[in-house]
Amino acid sequence: MTRVYIALGSNLRDPLYQCQRAIAALAALPETTLINTSSLYRTPPYGPQDQPDFLNAVVVLETALSPLALLDHTQRIELEQGRERKDERWGPRTLDLDLLLFGEQFMTSERLILPHYDMHNRAFMLVPLAEVAGDLPLGDKGSVASCLASLDTSTITLW
Repeated sequence: MTRVYIALGSNLRDPLYQCQRAIAALAALPETTLINTSSLYRTPPYGPQDQPDFLNAVVVLETALSPLALLDHTQRIELEQGRERKDERWGPRTLDLDLLLFGEQFMTSERLILPHYDMHNRAFMLVPLAEVAGDLPLGDKGSVASCLASLDTSTITLW
């Protein structure tokens, strides 16, 4: 079993419901156990600002699935919850599930980069991650807590 950290985000169609439904779907995955869930945080949009605030959280799982099998499941969950993939990056969405860390695995493919390529710059990912794993190392970037210390978190609040 491998410990996995997944970021959740939603800012459309009742974000609280979308996140609760996603957490339940992740907990029900085969060969997978839900270990922990962070608090829910209200965060300003990353990228275009002309959209509603996001609700963000991090889920901790233990899984026997491979990284790509887990990615397939998370993308299926997104689609089942109305996710529409568009060319516009960082736009509004019903649900976004990002694999942040998959044990200590490193992977670069067309579909998946592990650890997440830019999480060390994204407070909306690191604030909930720090709650469930603040001392976790992020490779050559330092720990979650040290990366978070260099970011502005003043606009992030508990939901």
